[in-house]
Amino acid sequence: MRMSVEQPLWRALSGYRVLTMLYAIGFFANAYDGFVRPWVAVGYFVVLFVWTLATLPRVANAASCTKRFLAADLTIALAGILLTPVADAHERVASGGPTLPSIWTAGSVLAFAIKGGWRWAAFASTLVAAVNLVERGTPARDTVHNVVLVWVASIAIGYVVEVARASERTLARALEIEAATRERERLARDIHDSVLQVLAMVQRRGAVLGGEAAELGRMAGEQEVALRALVSGGLVPESGAPDIAVHRVGESQPDVPDSPDPVDLRALLVPYATSTITFSEPGAPVPLARAAATELAAAVGAALDNVRRHAGEGARAWILVEDEPDSVVVTVRDDGPGIPEGRLAQAEGEGRLGVAQSIRGRLRDLGGDAQLISVPGQGTEVELTVPKDTGTARGKTERR
Repeated sequence: MRMSVEQPLWRALSGYRVLTMLYAIGFFANAYDGFVRPWVAVGYFVVLFVWTLATLPRVANAASCTKRFLAADLTIALAGILLTPVADAHERVASGGPTLPSIWTAGSVLAFAIKGGWRWAAFASTLVAAVNLVERGTPARDTVHNVVLVWVASIAIGYVVEVARASERTLARALEIEAATRERERLARDIHDSVLQVLAMVQRRGAVLGGEAAELGRMAGEQEVALRALVSGGLVPESGAPDIAVHRVGESQPDVPDSPDPVDLRALLVPYATSTITFSEPGAPVPLARAAATELAAAVGAALDNVRRHAGEGARAWILVEDEPDSVVVTVRDDGPGIPEGRLAQAEGEGRLGVAQSIRGRLRDLGGDAQLISVPGQGTEVELTVPKDTGTARGKTERR
């Protein structure tokens, strides 16, 4: 993650060092006749040329750019500044002429900034400023101007690098938390669909049978409460999500292989049709990705199980499948008594995550939506919408 932001900076620094090295050599060649000791400058530029090209791998990334390399690189820049009065004419030095390394020196300071942040940049640029003042012998205006420019620019870049690193660490942590939360939600759905249902059934049957079975039922009830608390801890359910039971105990979802090939959603929903459950479909295949179709069918099963548990065995229900151009809509409606006002909030507060995870959680993972409408005395309607392009929708959901 860190290299994703820093890598472009290191590449830019590599290019900068090569270009400024060529610039310094070209400037010297153009002003060769004005140097009093040109052989000193020639020797320095040979070292600078070899050093710049040989150390390109050193400025390829943060791991390669060690403290020892930074110290040697800055030493070469400072040595070039101090050698300028030896090689060049005094008049040109006094008039504010460029040093031997010229703007190549800024590359050394920028390496400090990218590697260690603004504090390292401040240290390197301060050394460069001091050596520049020694080379000129007096704090001329142009010298001070150049020193301040390098100092401010390097510190600003170092600060930006530190902020980018902190942002990447925060993003990486957020992605880890999101991945862990999504996995926990998935496990919570599976547990709610199986273990919690069995424990609840054992508790009810034990209370009816009495005797030792009653004690077993009591223990099962205690384990159900403890497991619900464990499953709900750390989850982030949809706001206002109610709780209902999900798959019928002992009834399994149709087994669909995990494959990217589409399947006809009708084939997964037909088994739900009974004498009290009416299934209506478009009369033509409703293709949907296998994983999405399986999750949608599981959500329909959870909604029907809610009808069975809360509206009674004799309640009627209707399943309607609508094949829209960009999505598939499945509506589950019943003629039960509806959900009492405040029951949904109470269920969520008790840690019951039926709708939050088994229905809304499944649809949210597919990039879809689940709407629940319930009027006391008039039944309940659950509308499940899944986009046909579930891969793109899931990617948008995860980024959001």
